[in-house]
Amino acid sequence: MNNNSDMLSGKLGGKILNFALPLAATGILQQLFNAADIAVIGRYVGKNAMAAVGSNSPLTALIINLFTGISIGANVVIARYIGMKNKDGVKRAVHTSLVVAVLSGIFIGLICEIFAHSLLGLLSIPDNVFNMALLYFRVYILGMPVILLYDFASAIFRSRGNTRTPLICLLTSGLINVVLNLFFVLVMKMTVDGVALATVFANLISSALLVWFLLHEDSEIRLFPKELRIDLNIFRETIKIGIPAGVQGMVFSLSNLIIQSSINKLGADVMAGSAAAFNIEIFAYYVINSFGQACTTFTGQNYGAGNPQRCRQVLKITLLQDMSLTVALSALILCFGRPLLGIFNSSPEIIDTGMIRLKYILAAEFINVVIEIFSGCLRGYGLSLVPALICTVGICGVRIGWIYTVFPKNQTFSTLMTAYSLSWLVTAAAMLIAYQIMKRTSLKSFFEKEDTVKAA
Repeated sequence: MNNNSDMLSGKLGGKILNFALPLAATGILQQLFNAADIAVIGRYVGKNAMAAVGSNSPLTALIINLFTGISIGANVVIARYIGMKNKDGVKRAVHTSLVVAVLSGIFIGLICEIFAHSLLGLLSIPDNVFNMALLYFRVYILGMPVILLYDFASAIFRSRGNTRTPLICLLTSGLINVVLNLFFVLVMKMTVDGVALATVFANLISSALLVWFLLHEDSEIRLFPKELRIDLNIFRETIKIGIPAGVQGMVFSLSNLIIQSSINKLGADVMAGSAAAFNIEIFAYYVINSFGQACTTFTGQNYGAGNPQRCRQVLKITLLQDMSLTVALSALILCFGRPLLGIFNSSPEIIDTGMIRLKYILAAEFINVVIEIFSGCLRGYGLSLVPALICTVGICGVRIGWIYTVFPKNQTFSTLMTAYSLSWLVTAAAMLIAYQIMKRTSLKSFFEKEDTVKAA
Protein backbone atom coordinates (compact mmCIF):
# COMPACT_ATOMS: atom_id res chain seq x y z
CA MET A 1 0.00 0.00 0.00
CA ASN A 2 1.25 3.49 -0.93
CA ASN A 3 1.23 5.79 2.12
CA ASN A 4 2.59 8.81 0.23
CA SER A 5 0.41 11.93 0.09
CA ASP A 6 -0.20 14.51 -2.65
CA MET A 7 0.35 17.80 -0.79
CA LEU A 8 0.03 20.01 -3.89
CA SER A 9 -3.65 19.51 -4.68
CA GLY A 10 -6.96 18.58 -3.05
CA LYS A 11 -8.44 19.53 0.32
CA LEU A 12 -5.83 20.19 2.98
CA GLY A 13 -7.68 19.48 6.24
CA GLY A 14 -7.84 15.71 5.94
CA LYS A 15 -4.38 15.42 4.43
CA ILE A 16 -2.80 17.42 7.24
CA LEU A 17 -4.54 15.25 9.85
CA ASN A 18 -3.45 12.08 8.02
CA PHE A 19 0.12 13.41 8.11
CA ALA A 20 0.17 14.82 11.65
CA LEU A 21 -1.72 12.19 13.64
CA PRO A 22 0.56 9.23 12.76
CA LEU A 23 3.53 11.53 13.45
CA ALA A 24 2.08 12.48 16.84
CA ALA A 25 1.38 8.81 17.54
CA THR A 26 5.00 8.04 16.67
CA GLY A 27 6.25 10.59 19.18
CA ILE A 28 3.79 9.45 21.85
CA LEU A 29 4.69 5.80 21.32
CA GLN A 30 8.36 6.67 21.46
CA GLN A 31 7.78 8.46 24.75
CA LEU A 32 5.68 5.56 26.07
CA PHE A 33 8.57 3.24 25.41
CA ASN A 34 10.94 5.72 27.07
CA ALA A 35 8.49 5.92 29.96
CA ALA A 36 8.65 2.13 30.15
CA ASP A 37 12.35 2.53 30.98
CA ILE A 38 11.48 4.86 33.86
CA ALA A 39 8.58 2.69 35.04
CA VAL A 40 10.59 -0.55 35.07
CA ILE A 41 13.46 1.14 36.87
CA GLY A 42 11.15 2.89 39.34
CA ARG A 43 9.22 -0.26 40.18
CA TYR A 44 11.98 -2.86 40.25
CA VAL A 45 15.22 -0.98 41.06
CA GLY A 46 14.34 2.15 43.05
CA LYS A 47 13.83 5.89 43.00
CA ASN A 48 17.56 6.69 42.79
CA ALA A 49 17.85 4.69 39.59
CA MET A 50 14.67 6.35 38.34
CA ALA A 51 16.18 9.75 39.09
CA ALA A 52 19.40 8.72 37.30
CA VAL A 53 17.56 7.87 34.07
CA GLY A 54 15.37 10.98 34.31
CA SER A 55 18.34 13.28 34.87
CA ASN A 56 19.79 12.12 31.53
CA SER A 57 16.79 13.31 29.50
CA PRO A 58 17.76 16.98 29.05
CA LEU A 59 21.34 16.10 28.05
CA THR A 60 20.43 13.39 25.54
CA ALA A 61 17.68 15.63 24.15
CA LEU A 62 20.20 18.46 23.75
CA ILE A 63 22.48 16.23 21.69
CA ILE A 64 19.78 14.59 19.60
CA ASN A 65 17.84 17.79 18.89
CA LEU A 66 20.74 19.33 16.96
CA PHE A 67 20.73 16.44 14.50
CA THR A 68 16.96 16.15 14.49
CA GLY A 69 17.01 19.75 13.32
CA ILE A 70 19.39 18.84 10.53
CA SER A 71 17.00 16.03 9.56
CA ILE A 72 14.25 18.68 9.33
CA GLY A 73 16.55 20.51 6.94
CA ALA A 74 16.72 17.35 4.83
CA ASN A 75 12.93 17.09 5.00
CA VAL A 76 12.50 20.65 3.70
CA VAL A 77 15.06 20.22 0.91
CA ILE A 78 13.53 16.95 -0.30
CA ALA A 79 9.97 18.33 -0.02
CA ARG A 80 10.94 21.40 -2.05
CA TYR A 81 12.48 19.26 -4.80
CA ILE A 82 9.33 17.13 -4.84
CA GLY A 83 7.25 20.31 -5.25
CA MET A 84 9.53 21.35 -8.12
CA LYS A 85 9.23 17.83 -9.61
CA ASN A 86 13.04 17.55 -9.62
CA LYS A 87 13.58 13.80 -9.27
CA ASP A 88 17.37 14.03 -9.54
CA GLY A 89 17.45 16.55 -6.71
CA VAL A 90 15.27 14.28 -4.57
CA LYS A 91 17.56 11.31 -5.21
CA ARG A 92 20.71 13.23 -4.32
CA ALA A 93 19.11 14.64 -1.17
CA VAL A 94 17.89 11.23 0.03
CA HIS A 95 21.28 9.55 -0.28
CA THR A 96 23.17 12.51 1.17
CA SER A 97 20.86 12.54 4.20
CA LEU A 98 21.46 8.89 5.07
CA VAL A 99 25.25 9.18 4.85
CA VAL A 100 25.20 12.33 7.00
CA ALA A 101 23.05 10.54 9.59
CA VAL A 102 25.41 7.61 10.09
CA LEU A 103 28.64 9.62 10.05
CA SER A 104 27.19 12.21 12.45
CA GLY A 105 26.03 9.45 14.80
CA ILE A 106 29.47 7.88 14.91
CA PHE A 107 31.19 11.23 15.47
CA ILE A 108 28.89 12.49 18.23
CA GLY A 109 28.88 9.06 19.90
CA LEU A 110 32.67 9.06 20.17
CA ILE A 111 32.77 12.64 21.50
CA CYS A 112 30.13 11.91 24.13
CA GLU A 113 31.85 8.73 25.29
CA ILE A 114 35.13 10.63 25.76
CA PHE A 115 33.55 13.52 27.67
CA ALA A 116 30.69 11.63 29.37
CA HIS A 117 31.86 12.29 32.94
CA SER A 118 32.42 16.00 32.30
CA LEU A 119 29.10 16.44 30.52
CA LEU A 120 27.09 14.88 33.34
CA GLY A 121 29.15 16.81 35.86
CA LEU A 122 27.49 19.99 34.58
CA LEU A 123 24.06 18.83 35.80
CA SER A 124 24.63 18.98 39.58
CA ILE A 125 23.50 15.35 39.92
CA PRO A 126 23.63 14.16 43.56
CA ASP A 127 26.46 11.77 44.43
CA ASN A 128 24.10 8.89 45.24
CA VAL A 129 22.67 9.11 41.70
CA PHE A 130 25.68 10.16 39.59
CA ASN A 131 27.32 6.77 38.95
CA MET A 132 24.08 5.23 37.71
CA ALA A 133 23.37 8.28 35.55
CA LEU A 134 26.86 7.99 34.01
CA LEU A 135 26.39 4.27 33.34
CA TYR A 136 23.04 4.87 31.61
CA PHE A 137 24.48 7.68 29.48
CA ARG A 138 27.52 5.67 28.34
CA VAL A 139 25.40 2.74 27.18
CA TYR A 140 22.66 4.89 25.64
CA ILE A 141 25.09 6.98 23.58
CA LEU A 142 26.41 3.81 21.87
CA GLY A 143 23.18 3.79 19.89
CA MET A 144 23.62 7.31 18.47
CA PRO A 145 24.34 6.19 14.85
CA VAL A 146 21.10 4.20 14.64
CA ILE A 147 19.11 6.86 16.52
CA LEU A 148 20.09 9.47 13.93
CA LEU A 149 19.58 7.02 11.07
CA TYR A 150 15.98 6.54 12.23
CA ASP A 151 15.44 10.32 12.45
CA PHE A 152 16.82 11.03 8.97
CA ALA A 153 15.07 8.07 7.34
CA SER A 154 11.80 9.20 8.95
CA ALA A 155 12.38 12.71 7.59
CA ILE A 156 12.74 11.24 4.10
CA PHE A 157 9.38 9.50 4.37
CA ARG A 158 7.78 12.65 5.84
CA SER A 159 8.97 14.72 2.89
CA ARG A 160 6.79 12.48 0.71
CA GLY A 161 3.81 12.79 3.07
CA ASN A 162 4.29 9.34 4.58
CA THR A 163 4.23 9.30 8.39
CA ARG A 164 2.71 5.85 8.75
CA THR A 165 5.75 3.78 7.79
CA PRO A 166 7.94 5.30 10.56
CA LEU A 167 5.06 4.68 12.98
CA ILE A 168 4.88 0.99 12.05
CA CYS A 169 8.64 0.60 12.46
CA LEU A 170 8.63 2.34 15.83
CA LEU A 171 5.70 0.28 17.10
CA THR A 172 7.51 -2.93 16.22
CA SER A 173 10.81 -1.93 17.80
CA GLY A 174 9.11 -0.33 20.81
CA LEU A 175 7.32 -3.50 21.79
CA ILE A 176 10.64 -5.31 21.59
CA ASN A 177 12.11 -2.55 23.77
CA VAL A 178 9.57 -3.19 26.54
CA VAL A 179 10.26 -6.93 26.48
CA LEU A 180 14.01 -6.35 26.59
CA ASN A 181 13.60 -3.89 29.50
CA LEU A 182 11.96 -6.59 31.59
CA PHE A 183 14.42 -9.25 30.44
CA PHE A 184 17.56 -7.26 31.25
CA VAL A 185 16.27 -5.95 34.60
CA LEU A 186 14.30 -8.94 35.96
CA VAL A 187 16.15 -11.86 34.42
CA MET A 188 19.69 -10.54 33.90
CA LYS A 189 19.54 -8.46 37.13
CA MET A 190 20.88 -5.38 35.36
CA THR A 191 19.90 -1.84 36.42
CA VAL A 192 20.04 1.36 34.38
CA ASP A 193 22.46 -0.24 31.90
CA GLY A 194 19.77 -2.81 31.10
CA VAL A 195 17.13 -0.29 30.01
CA ALA A 196 19.75 1.70 28.09
CA LEU A 197 20.87 -1.45 26.24
CA ALA A 198 17.25 -2.29 25.43
CA THR A 199 16.84 1.18 23.92
CA VAL A 200 19.94 0.72 21.75
CA PHE A 201 18.64 -2.59 20.38
CA ALA A 202 15.19 -1.10 19.75
CA ASN A 203 16.66 1.83 17.79
CA LEU A 204 18.76 -0.58 15.75
CA ILE A 205 15.63 -2.51 14.78
CA SER A 206 13.55 0.57 13.90
CA SER A 207 16.27 2.11 11.73
CA ALA A 208 16.94 -1.21 9.97
CA LEU A 209 13.23 -1.54 9.16
CA LEU A 210 13.09 1.98 7.71
CA VAL A 211 16.13 1.32 5.54
CA TRP A 212 14.48 -1.89 4.30
CA PHE A 213 11.34 0.03 3.33
CA LEU A 214 13.43 2.68 1.55
CA LEU A 215 15.15 -0.07 -0.43
CA HIS A 216 11.72 -1.28 -1.60
CA GLU A 217 10.07 2.14 -2.05
CA ASP A 218 8.36 2.67 -5.43
CA SER A 219 8.65 6.49 -5.54
CA GLU A 220 11.47 8.98 -6.08
CA ILE A 221 12.72 8.59 -2.49
CA ARG A 222 13.87 5.01 -3.08
CA LEU A 223 17.29 4.08 -1.68
CA PHE A 224 20.00 2.72 -4.00
CA PRO A 225 23.06 1.65 -1.94
CA LYS A 226 25.48 2.40 -4.80
CA GLU A 227 24.27 6.02 -4.82
CA LEU A 228 25.18 6.63 -1.17
CA ARG A 229 27.46 9.66 -1.10
CA ILE A 230 27.43 13.24 0.11
CA ASP A 231 26.43 15.81 -2.51
CA LEU A 232 28.05 19.04 -1.31
CA ASN A 233 25.38 21.34 -2.78
CA ILE A 234 22.60 19.32 -1.17
CA PHE A 235 24.56 19.18 2.08
CA ARG A 236 24.92 22.98 2.11
CA GLU A 237 21.18 23.43 1.49
CA THR A 238 20.37 20.98 4.26
CA ILE A 239 22.74 22.60 6.74
CA LYS A 240 21.48 26.10 5.90
CA ILE A 241 17.98 25.10 7.02
CA GLY A 242 18.85 22.31 9.42
CA ILE A 243 21.45 23.94 11.66
CA PRO A 244 19.17 26.82 12.75
CA ALA A 245 16.32 24.31 13.28
CA GLY A 246 18.69 22.14 15.31
CA VAL A 247 19.88 25.12 17.31
CA GLN A 248 16.25 25.97 18.04
CA GLY A 249 15.70 22.46 19.36
CA MET A 250 18.92 22.68 21.33
CA VAL A 251 17.81 25.97 22.85
CA PHE A 252 14.72 24.26 24.25
CA SER A 253 16.87 21.44 25.56
CA LEU A 254 19.57 23.75 26.89
CA SER A 255 17.03 25.73 28.88
CA ASN A 256 15.58 22.45 30.17
CA LEU A 257 19.11 21.34 31.02
CA ILE A 258 19.64 24.47 33.10
CA ILE A 259 16.29 23.97 34.82
CA GLN A 260 17.12 20.29 35.40
CA SER A 261 20.33 21.34 37.11
CA SER A 262 18.25 23.44 39.53
CA ILE A 263 15.76 20.59 39.99
CA ASN A 264 18.61 18.26 40.91
CA LYS A 265 19.52 20.58 43.78
CA LEU A 266 16.05 20.00 45.30
CA GLY A 267 16.67 16.29 46.01
CA ALA A 268 15.89 12.80 44.64
CA ASP A 269 12.12 13.00 45.33
CA VAL A 270 11.75 16.18 43.27
CA MET A 271 13.99 14.71 40.55
CA ALA A 272 11.88 11.55 40.37
CA GLY A 273 8.56 13.43 40.41
CA SER A 274 9.72 15.81 37.70
CA ALA A 275 11.00 12.92 35.57
CA ALA A 276 7.67 11.11 35.86
CA ALA A 277 5.69 14.25 34.96
CA PHE A 278 7.96 15.00 32.01
CA ASN A 279 7.25 11.56 30.57
CA ILE A 280 3.52 12.35 30.68
CA GLU A 281 3.35 16.03 29.73
CA ILE A 282 5.49 15.47 26.65
CA PHE A 283 2.58 13.62 25.01
CA ALA A 284 0.97 17.01 24.46
CA TYR A 285 4.20 18.38 23.01
CA TYR A 286 4.35 15.58 20.45
CA VAL A 287 0.93 16.62 19.19
CA ILE A 288 2.13 20.22 18.96
CA ASN A 289 5.35 19.23 17.21
CA SER A 290 3.62 16.93 14.72
CA PHE A 291 1.51 19.77 13.35
CA GLY A 292 4.57 22.01 13.30
CA GLN A 293 6.33 19.44 11.12
CA ALA A 294 3.20 19.11 8.99
CA CYS A 295 3.28 22.88 8.48
CA THR A 296 6.96 22.68 7.50
CA THR A 297 6.51 19.85 5.00
CA PHE A 298 3.27 21.07 3.37
CA THR A 299 4.65 24.61 3.17
CA GLY A 300 7.94 23.34 1.74
CA GLN A 301 6.28 21.42 -1.08
CA ASN A 302 3.87 24.21 -1.99
CA TYR A 303 6.60 26.84 -1.74
CA GLY A 304 8.62 24.74 -4.18
CA ALA A 305 5.56 24.55 -6.44
CA GLY A 306 5.09 28.34 -6.23
CA ASN A 307 1.62 28.30 -4.61
CA PRO A 308 1.34 31.09 -2.00
CA GLN A 309 -2.42 30.73 -1.48
CA ARG A 310 -2.05 27.10 -0.49
CA CYS A 311 0.82 28.01 1.86
CA ARG A 312 -1.49 30.45 3.67
CA GLN A 313 -4.13 27.74 4.00
CA VAL A 314 -1.58 25.33 5.44
CA LEU A 315 -0.72 27.83 8.18
CA LYS A 316 -4.34 28.46 9.15
CA ILE A 317 -5.39 24.82 9.17
CA THR A 318 -2.39 23.49 11.08
CA LEU A 319 -2.79 26.24 13.70
CA LEU A 320 -6.49 25.49 14.23
CA GLN A 321 -6.10 21.72 14.33
CA ASP A 322 -3.05 21.83 16.57
CA MET A 323 -4.64 24.23 19.06
CA SER A 324 -7.84 22.18 19.34
CA LEU A 325 -6.14 18.84 19.92
CA THR A 326 -3.48 20.22 22.28
CA VAL A 327 -6.01 21.91 24.59
CA ALA A 328 -8.15 18.76 24.68
CA LEU A 329 -5.22 16.44 25.40
CA SER A 330 -3.76 18.75 28.06
CA ALA A 331 -7.10 18.83 29.89
CA LEU A 332 -7.39 15.04 29.70
CA ILE A 333 -3.91 14.51 31.14
CA LEU A 334 -4.60 16.90 34.02
CA CYS A 335 -7.78 15.02 34.88
CA PHE A 336 -5.91 11.71 35.17
CA GLY A 337 -2.58 13.10 36.36
CA ARG A 338 -2.34 11.32 39.72
CA PRO A 339 -3.06 7.78 38.52
CA LEU A 340 -0.72 8.32 35.57
CA LEU A 341 2.08 9.46 37.87
CA GLY A 342 1.36 6.47 40.12
CA ILE A 343 2.43 4.17 37.30
CA PHE A 344 6.00 5.37 37.77
CA ASN A 345 6.17 5.44 41.55
CA SER A 346 3.56 5.19 44.32
CA SER A 347 5.30 7.62 46.70
CA PRO A 348 2.88 10.48 47.65
CA GLU A 349 5.74 13.00 47.68
CA ILE A 350 6.77 12.06 44.15
CA ILE A 351 3.18 12.19 42.88
CA ASP A 352 2.57 15.60 44.49
CA THR A 353 5.70 16.98 42.86
CA GLY A 354 4.71 15.52 39.50
CA MET A 355 1.27 17.18 39.70
CA ILE A 356 2.87 20.59 40.30
CA ARG A 357 4.84 20.21 37.08
CA LEU A 358 1.84 18.97 35.08
CA LYS A 359 -0.31 21.91 36.15
CA TYR A 360 2.28 24.56 35.34
CA ILE A 361 3.27 23.07 31.97
CA LEU A 362 -0.05 21.89 30.54
CA ALA A 363 -2.03 24.98 31.51
CA ALA A 364 0.24 27.04 29.24
CA GLU A 365 0.91 24.47 26.51
CA PHE A 366 -1.45 26.22 24.07
CA ILE A 367 1.07 29.09 23.85
CA ASN A 368 3.66 26.60 22.62
CA VAL A 369 1.34 25.80 19.70
CA VAL A 370 1.86 29.29 18.30
CA ILE A 371 5.65 28.93 18.57
CA GLU A 372 5.78 25.54 16.83
CA ILE A 373 3.37 26.34 13.99
CA PHE A 374 4.92 29.67 13.02
CA SER A 375 8.43 28.22 13.40
CA GLY A 376 7.41 25.32 11.18
CA CYS A 377 5.93 27.69 8.62
CA LEU A 378 9.09 29.81 8.41
CA ARG A 379 11.26 26.67 8.12
CA GLY A 380 9.09 25.53 5.21
CA TYR A 381 10.04 28.74 3.43
CA GLY A 382 13.69 28.01 4.19
CA LEU A 383 13.89 30.75 6.85
CA SER A 384 15.15 28.69 9.79
CA LEU A 385 17.48 31.28 11.26
CA VAL A 386 14.71 33.67 12.33
CA PRO A 387 12.79 31.28 14.64
CA ALA A 388 16.09 29.93 15.97
CA LEU A 389 17.23 33.39 17.06
CA ILE A 390 13.85 34.21 18.57
CA CYS A 391 13.83 30.99 20.59
CA THR A 392 17.39 31.55 21.73
CA VAL A 393 16.44 34.87 23.26
CA GLY A 394 12.85 34.17 24.22
CA ILE A 395 13.16 30.62 25.55
CA CYS A 396 16.71 30.26 26.75
CA GLY A 397 17.25 33.90 27.70
CA VAL A 398 14.10 34.24 29.78
CA ARG A 399 14.60 30.92 31.57
CA ILE A 400 18.25 31.56 32.39
CA GLY A 401 17.37 35.02 33.61
CA TRP A 402 14.59 33.61 35.78
CA ILE A 403 16.80 30.93 37.31
CA TYR A 404 19.60 33.33 38.22
CA THR A 405 17.43 36.20 39.45
CA VAL A 406 14.07 34.98 40.77
CA PHE A 407 14.73 31.35 41.77
CA PRO A 408 17.56 32.09 44.26
CA LYS A 409 15.10 34.24 46.26
CA ASN A 410 12.44 31.51 46.41
CA GLN A 411 13.95 28.06 45.81
CA THR A 412 10.80 26.01 45.26
CA PHE A 413 9.75 23.67 42.48
CA SER A 414 6.77 25.91 41.65
CA THR A 415 9.06 28.89 41.15
CA LEU A 416 11.13 26.90 38.66
CA MET A 417 8.09 25.79 36.69
CA THR A 418 6.89 29.38 36.23
CA ALA A 419 9.86 29.93 33.90
CA TYR A 420 8.22 27.74 31.22
CA SER A 421 5.00 29.70 30.72
CA LEU A 422 6.75 33.06 30.91
CA SER A 423 9.34 32.11 28.29
CA TRP A 424 6.66 30.70 25.96
CA LEU A 425 4.61 33.89 26.19
CA VAL A 426 7.55 36.14 25.29
CA THR A 427 8.65 33.86 22.44
CA ALA A 428 5.17 33.46 20.92
CA ALA A 429 4.67 37.23 20.79
CA ALA A 430 8.05 37.72 19.11
CA MET A 431 7.35 34.89 16.62
CA LEU A 432 4.08 36.46 15.48
CA ILE A 433 5.78 39.81 14.91
CA ALA A 434 8.66 38.17 13.03
CA TYR A 435 6.29 36.28 10.72
CA GLN A 436 4.54 39.49 9.71
CA ILE A 437 7.89 41.18 9.05
CA MET A 438 9.17 38.27 6.92
CA LYS A 439 6.00 38.32 4.81
CA ARG A 440 6.72 41.94 3.96
CA THR A 441 10.45 41.49 3.31
CA SER A 442 12.02 38.10 2.45
CA LEU A 443 8.73 36.56 1.23
CA LYS A 444 7.30 39.67 -0.40
CA SER A 445 7.92 38.58 -4.00
CA PHE A 446 6.48 35.12 -3.32
CA PHE A 447 3.20 36.44 -1.91
CA GLU A 448 2.95 39.05 -4.66
CA LYS A 449 2.23 36.12 -6.99
CA GLU A 450 -1.03 35.56 -5.11
CA ASP A 451 -1.98 39.23 -5.40
CA THR A 452 -1.24 39.13 -9.15
CA VAL A 453 -3.49 36.09 -9.60
CA LYS A 454 -6.31 37.77 -7.65
CA ALA A 455 -5.98 40.97 -9.67
CA ALA A 456 -6.15 39.01 -12.92
